[in-house]
Amino acid sequence: MADAAQRVLLNEFKALSKETWTNIELMNDNVFEWSVALIVLNPDSFYYGGYFKAKMTFPRNYPHSPPDFKFVRPLYHPNIYPDGRLCISILHPPGDDEMSGELAAERWSPVQRAETVLLSILSLLDDAETSSPANVDASVMLRNQPEQYKEMVKKDTEASKADVPAGFVMPTHETAWKRKEEEGDFEMSWEDSDVESFGGSESDFDEEMDSDFEGEEDEDEDDK
Repeated sequence: MADAAQRVLLNEFKALSKETWTNIELMNDNVFEWSVALIVLNPDSFYYGGYFKAKMTFPRNYPHSPPDFKFVRPLYHPNIYPDGRLCISILHPPGDDEMSGELAAERWSPVQRAETVLLSILSLLDDAETSSPANVDASVMLRNQPEQYKEMVKKDTEASKADVPAGFVMPTHETAWKRKEEEGDFEMSWEDSDVESFGGSESDFDEEMDSDFEGEEDEDEDDK
């Protein structure tokens, strides 16, 4: 199981390393532990220009179980705990949860991957869920004092820039879209963007994942 997970993660890591909206590195050359930075390229976002560093840890039975994600520098946000962990459905184990009311379709499933998680988190930054907050104070401020909340976001965004590595050139929305156009990926506006706009096609990973785990099943049958 761990060998198959390692192959899947290596493929995901290689693909994400080419993206402009994230900067990732393996921690101690361990494919199960990533140092991740989310870079907000939407100029309409309050988080635009931020470099939000986090640690992403993957279980040995990935993708059957979700990864863990934790911001190194916690953000003041309704869905982010003070220690940097997130309250987001896609990081919750597979299956329906009667206690929270979450449906299986909202939670992690083996067809998800690291890119999906990271894009979901990017989306969550600007589209907070205030009905079930991890940070109640931030949720109340967003609803009742949006301008003050905006100032908190600006403060966090500026602070995040201290984590930009030496020599790393921060992309902008102009340079990011120019690169995509040069590669012939697409021509679109931010208003037309969706999850796939930030990354690549999921089909390559799905095929790779299927082949890996089909191989595992064959080995299990031989052992029997």
